[in-house]
Amino acid sequence: MGEKVLESQFQVTGMTCAACALRIEKGLKKVEGVQDANVNLALEKATVKFDTSVTGPAELHKKVRDLGYDVVTSKTEFDVTGMTCAACSARIEKGLNKMEGVVSATVNLALEKATVEYNPSVLAPKDMVQKIEKLGYGAIEKQDNEQETMDYRLKEIEKQQGKFVFSMILSLPLLWAMAGHFSFTSFLYVPDALMNPWVQFLLATPVQFFIGKQFYVGAYKALRNKSANMDVLVALGTSAAYFYSVYLSFSTLGGGDVHLEGLYFETSAVLITLIILGKLFEAKAKGRSSEAIKKLMGLQAKTAMVIREGLEQEIPLEDVATGDIVLVKPGEKVPVDGEILEGRTALDESMITGESVPVDKTVGDAVIGATINKNGFIKIKATKVGKETALAQIIKVVEEAQGSKAPIQRLADSISGVFVPIVVGIAVVTFIIWFFWVSPGNFAEALVKMIAVLVIACPCALGLATPTSIMAGSGRSAEFGILFKGGEHLEMTHRINTIILDKTGTITKGTPVLTDVITTMEEAEFLTLVGSAEKQSEHPLAEAIVDGIKEKQIELKNPSVFEAVPGYGIRAEVDGKEILVGTRRLMKKFEVDIEQALSEMDSLEKQGKTAMLAAVDGNYAGMVAVADTIKETSMQAVKRLKELGLEVIMITGDNQQTAQAIAKQAGIDHVIAEVLPEGKAEEVKKLQQQGKKVAMVGDGINDAPALAIADIGMAIGTGTDVAMEAADITLIRGDLNSIADAIYMSKKTIRNIKQNLFWAFAYNSLGIPVAALGFLAPWLAGAAMAFSSVSVVLNALRLQRVKL
Repeated sequence: MGEKVLESQFQVTGMTCAACALRIEKGLKKVEGVQDANVNLALEKATVKFDTSVTGPAELHKKVRDLGYDVVTSKTEFDVTGMTCAACSARIEKGLNKMEGVVSATVNLALEKATVEYNPSVLAPKDMVQKIEKLGYGAIEKQDNEQETMDYRLKEIEKQQGKFVFSMILSLPLLWAMAGHFSFTSFLYVPDALMNPWVQFLLATPVQFFIGKQFYVGAYKALRNKSANMDVLVALGTSAAYFYSVYLSFSTLGGGDVHLEGLYFETSAVLITLIILGKLFEAKAKGRSSEAIKKLMGLQAKTAMVIREGLEQEIPLEDVATGDIVLVKPGEKVPVDGEILEGRTALDESMITGESVPVDKTVGDAVIGATINKNGFIKIKATKVGKETALAQIIKVVEEAQGSKAPIQRLADSISGVFVPIVVGIAVVTFIIWFFWVSPGNFAEALVKMIAVLVIACPCALGLATPTSIMAGSGRSAEFGILFKGGEHLEMTHRINTIILDKTGTITKGTPVLTDVITTMEEAEFLTLVGSAEKQSEHPLAEAIVDGIKEKQIELKNPSVFEAVPGYGIRAEVDGKEILVGTRRLMKKFEVDIEQALSEMDSLEKQGKTAMLAAVDGNYAGMVAVADTIKETSMQAVKRLKELGLEVIMITGDNQQTAQAIAKQAGIDHVIAEVLPEGKAEEVKKLQQQGKKVAMVGDGINDAPALAIADIGMAIGTGTDVAMEAADITLIRGDLNSIADAIYMSKKTIRNIKQNLFWAFAYNSLGIPVAALGFLAPWLAGAAMAFSSVSVVLNALRLQRVKL
């Protein structure tokens, strides 16, 4: 049996800094069968690729828990009907365990019950019900076992809020007592009770061990796994201050005289309070960084009106099945992707295409879920539901991009891995220097300097610098219809210096239109004859001619005779007249004199148009020309790309003459023409061999090899046929301006990441010597450390306000 590689994502809780994420990543990679693992601190998400024949989600979750963290899962129970023997229960159990997102499933034959632990971000109970029904049994979820729907992040925020309030109430009196020590606050009244060491002990102890418990637990788990993280630094620093103060307090019992300035209860309590406050702000800010996903999910309809058993009924969106007949009234959202069976309307597709003008739709046309039905009643047949819809695919790509790791992050990860042990070493050296040389024998002063070093150096900001920017940057890009497949592509795009544009469907509209009519007879009569003759042809150029003539409000007739002449054109009879429409060869075959038309025909072909000659009853009557016209935005987009300093090249299978004509219209100077689809990848390679960083832009289907081989492949397309597989970036809106927008967003995001990393490194590099030299009180170090993370996240969130 060959290996089956599966990619699984799950939420991880309990991480405090980059060292935690790195430790989980390393731990998961050591699990047999795991091919790759990536842990994102900002999203609190692990993405693991593993061989299902060797390991499974249960083993992965166990590994995370063994490392001292937890995994967010849900548990549900089903009443199962139709089982007759042990083979039935084993079959259901096996079927459920094979589902992506199921951690473990057990089926009890005697109780007719299935218990499933699953990943709620991957699948829902209804998916499991459908699986059981597909296996030939019945299943009903037990309602009393429904999970609490509140987001675990919100619960965490509420929990930290409670801790902060409790900690602040106990720490403020200690802060008040500390303020009374300074000469410039001598006017401040401090109650005698607060000056008592035992009152301070009673106030500080709950903060140290109840509120600070999370740091001790985290530090123990980290050290048990032979690593160190932020919790180790906080636990060391606050414990040193607290236990030294306890020692001094007990020495008073033996008659010793202790100055309150020598107590550091307020240092440990205020430090913990400030760090909890920083974590609270950080959690709230991180919640805002996934706004893009929430916005996209908010576009979906919540319910759908379907016809079942001859009755109209409103059902939840997740219950809509492929093949259902769905009714959509004016003003409502289209619930799923489908095809119109009845009615006509205009749909606002701006959420997918960015085009604000509603698009007319009628029977047979495809509709996209989450678009808005503007003015007509339509009946559609659901063709794609749930995770198959265009919007669901977009959401999936954005989520994967936000969870991925950019190469620039590896630098931060490698530093974070060794940072804490180095800091502990620097703190010990600081203590020794102060105790033996700077202030000989002054234990308290040396201790304070050591605590300041331990606290100021926590590498939280370093771990958040990259993932928060990637989340915000890729999310904002998605709002503009630019889908980056991963952090590495978001980073690579800003390095591009050469853009290769496919012609058909990328620079041009991809569908030919009627552009010229030249005739020796009355135009309306000529077009009636030509259009009627071409009416029954299935050739794309014939369709363009017929559509163009209809737009001129000319009524067409049915030909009495119609014959397609492959490679030449068509022959038909309309109103008793013989009509020929086609190439020079067709005219030659039927001995029609076309000498007078040849110069005009050459002129049209030089403009990139396809000209077709027409004859009536054996005499030349005129010609019509069709062309695949360039998109209205192509010229402006090419100009923007050139202004960005990019070399723009057009690639096409067309002949050199047609290609040059289109390139000239678009403002492109370099053209590679007469290239077969399989030859496009070779052309990309040639440019790469010249040392160029190449982006290939195509429709993503016939350009797949070139898209895959380019440094960055951009698939340009709209809606349901977005080619997400071969491309690194998908430009949903079908507008070349999106290329410049993608490069701009990449540059903005990378600049933001560099700012974050610079400040995170600078903060630690400057903070440690300042603390070691004694210029930083521990509580001030705590405040600075706590808010460094918040500042990094807030800087990343600026990307959500970028305007294009």
